[in-house]
Amino acid sequence: MSTINTFIEKFNEAVDFQEPVEVTADTKLQDLPEWDSLAALGVIVMCDMEYKKTITGNDLAGCNVIADIYKLVS
Repeated sequence: MSTINTFIEKFNEAVDFQEPVEVTADTKLQDLPEWDSLAALGVIVMCDMEYKKTITGNDLAGCNVIADIYKLVS
């Protein structure tokens, strides 16, 4: 299992921000400038491909910060 820092790197790649964004485990998803349904889909695919964990949009809806998503896959 990867660390939270590795997860954050993969998260950043999955969301593919247009401009660099400072993201930490405590970053609120709703505060991210490009957090939308397409970004969420990228994270769902990343979790499936990298962590072999299936998460849904409903799972993500229950997440407030990056660490919440990490907890789903760890």
